[in-house]
Amino acid sequence: MKKNKYMPTAISLYVNYFVHGMGAIILAQNMQFLMKQFGTDKAGVAYVISALGIGRLLVLFVSGVLSDKLGRKPFVFAGMAVYSVFFVGILFSKSVSVAFVFALLAGMANSILDAGTYPALMEAFPEAAGTANVIIKAFVSGGQFVLPLLIGFLINNNLYFGYSFIFCIAIFVINAIFLIKLPFADQAKKEEKASSLDENSNNRFRSNPKFWVEGLALIIIGYTATATFYLISVWLPTYGTEVAKMSKSASLTLISYYSIGSLLSVFITSYLVKSLVKPVVFVFIYPLFSLMSLLLLWLVPTPTVCIISAFLIGFTAAGGVLQLALTTMAELFPSNKGKITGIVYTASSLATFTIPVMTGIISKTSISNIILLDIIIAAIGVLLGLIVNVRYRKVMNVEAKPINA
Repeated sequence: MKKNKYMPTAISLYVNYFVHGMGAIILAQNMQFLMKQFGTDKAGVAYVISALGIGRLLVLFVSGVLSDKLGRKPFVFAGMAVYSVFFVGILFSKSVSVAFVFALLAGMANSILDAGTYPALMEAFPEAAGTANVIIKAFVSGGQFVLPLLIGFLINNNLYFGYSFIFCIAIFVINAIFLIKLPFADQAKKEEKASSLDENSNNRFRSNPKFWVEGLALIIIGYTATATFYLISVWLPTYGTEVAKMSKSASLTLISYYSIGSLLSVFITSYLVKSLVKPVVFVFIYPLFSLMSLLLLWLVPTPTVCIISAFLIGFTAAGGVLQLALTTMAELFPSNKGKITGIVYTASSLATFTIPVMTGIISKTSISNIILLDIIIAAIGVLLGLIVNVRYRKVMNVEAKPINA
């Protein structure tokens, strides 16, 4: 991305996703404290966490449509405001049902932020839209790296756990003050670019892609890719404490190792897919390595293995498989990008809803069985990734350049 007048705006938008990275795991990271506050068990907190996915699903499509009509900036500020209500609300929630409502708002805030931010970045950097959006993942990982360290500091110094929530609110307030005067790109510029993407698609195919084969496989990968890393981000600290017998503060830092892996993956993968490796290859390779890491974690539950597996799963599962699946979708079905993106992200959101519900039930039997569930999900992802790769080589001309999504 070259220097342009929207760079300060982009940085401010990225800061919001640093906070979102913390917001996505803050309930799981504070699980022990919230169990006491809500008067519930792990399954109860997992039920609250499931509301994040439900909230995201409720407004996913509507927020996108309204963003096109009302503009990006109002949606960015609306997302920040609703997210702040969540952070405050959880601290004052005394029951699972009340906390569930506020968690629902956090899910909605995520969709509202996405509806304003992703289009705003693509409009600000039309020549590097893919890179601009991938950097969001880096800031999310940064937030997920910092939060466990912050909570570990609070625990070790016997400080109020709610300071982690207040920290997030403070960043939003400061960022809003800077962002309010910054310019957003003209939405009309994006539409000019979009019409030119289909021009060279005629000679890219050997045969017609099949939506009900590779298309459906990629949509389900939207679910498996998200489920694989989301499950780990929620339950790995508990697994570290109860199965690997790590201390509470040490188990929380596992998410930091996971986030380092994710952060490194964003930069390394974005470099590789520019010219060296097609995105579709990673749609198979990364889930395969995630599966191997999960098997190691399940079979050898030691502190050292937990640290290694956390890093590897962060690198292979949370480093952009979902985005790479979307890029592959854009190559195979270039004329339906908006519709397909919505479907894939809906599948992704279903994962953030169903995984906490399933794992909350499983947690009553064994925490190890939660990792076993992740192994099964990752194995399905590997199989689907293999199908997509086989079909890709039959459908696409090898020499054709991928289209950035």
